[in-house]
Amino acid sequence: MKIYTKTGDEGLTSLIGGTRVPKYDLRIESYGTVDELNSYIGMIRDHDINSAHKDILKEIQDRLFTIGASLASDPDKSKMKIPDLHMSDISLLENEIDAMNAVLPELKHFILPGGSQAVSFCHISRCVCRRAERIIVHLKSESFVDDKIVIYLNRLSDYLFVLARKLCFDINVLENQWFPRV
Repeated sequence: MKIYTKTGDEGLTSLIGGTRVPKYDLRIESYGTVDELNSYIGMIRDHDINSAHKDILKEIQDRLFTIGASLASDPDKSKMKIPDLHMSDISLLENEIDAMNAVLPELKHFILPGGSQAVSFCHISRCVCRRAERIIVHLKSESFVDDKIVIYLNRLSDYLFVLARKLCFDINVLENQWFPRV
C-alpha cells in the first residue's frame, strides 16, 4: 500500500463512500481534531503512570478511532460497515470518573494546568477534546452525526480533567490552584 496517492494535491480529499470534499470541510476538521486528541492521549500513555490508567487510555484511543471512522464516512453514500460507539463506552468513562473521584479530595477550587508532564498532557488533551466536541456539534447542525459521539466526547473531557487530578494525587503533587485577584 502506497502512503502517498497524490489525490489530495489539489486540496481535496475523499470521505468513506467516495465523496470528494475540500480539506477544510467541517467533517475533515472534525475527524482531524479527534485524531489530534488521540495522539495527545498516546502521549499521556507514554508516561510512567498506573497500568490501569494506561489500559483505559488504550480503550479510549480505540473508541476515538471508531469515532474518527464514523466522522470520515459520508452519511449518505458510505456502505462500509463502521464499528459502532455504544452507551457502554460512555458508561466506562462515567464509572472511571466516579472511581477516581471516590479517592480524590473534594474539588473546592479552580485548577490551573500543570503539576507534571503527564498531568499537563491530560489538560492539553482535555482542551483538544473540548475543541473536537465544539466542531462536531457544529457538524451535527449541518449533517448526520451519531448523538453518542458528542456525549462520549463530553464525558471524555470530564474524564481527562479528573485523570489529571488523580495523577497529581498519585504522585503526591499539589494541584495548581487558581486564586483570583480581586
